[in-house]
Amino acid sequence: MAKGNGFFGEFKKFIMRGNVIDLAVGVIVGGAFQAIVKSLVDDVVMPVISLATKGINFADLFIALDGGEYATLAAAQEAGAATLNYGNFISAILNFIIMAFVVFLLVKGINAAAEKTKKPAEEAPAAPTTKKCPYCKSEIDIDATKCPNCTSDL
Repeated sequence: MAKGNGFFGEFKKFIMRGNVIDLAVGVIVGGAFQAIVKSLVDDVVMPVISLATKGINFADLFIALDGGEYATLAAAQEAGAATLNYGNFISAILNFIIMAFVVFLLVKGINAAAEKTKKPAEEAPAAPTTKKCPYCKSEIDIDATKCPNCTSDL
């Protein structure tokens, strides 16, 4: 098998393309960014929401599918009960909304900065409206077929 051919050669070519590397970097940065947003939601937003909702802890919002009553999600899981954890789902939705909002603000800021640094586009020069007569070198209308000064046919 010639070097660069075959399955592994194609795979190497695929991996080394710029788009794949950019995507990999984006996924890694996105993972780190998700940790920051998770901390923002869990440590800043959710306590404020819990305060506004009189201390409701979203992580403890669940339904025990076995019909039992449990004080906390941890107690239900310790008892081996199957649970429907809708509080965690609410937290995930809030995480998504906050992440989308933060990304929106970042993109908006980057676009505003790019717009400020962007050089104004130069206007294209207007199409000429005159030309020089090849015989007498006087300036005449571009559509002229006969020079008005020397009467030459153009």
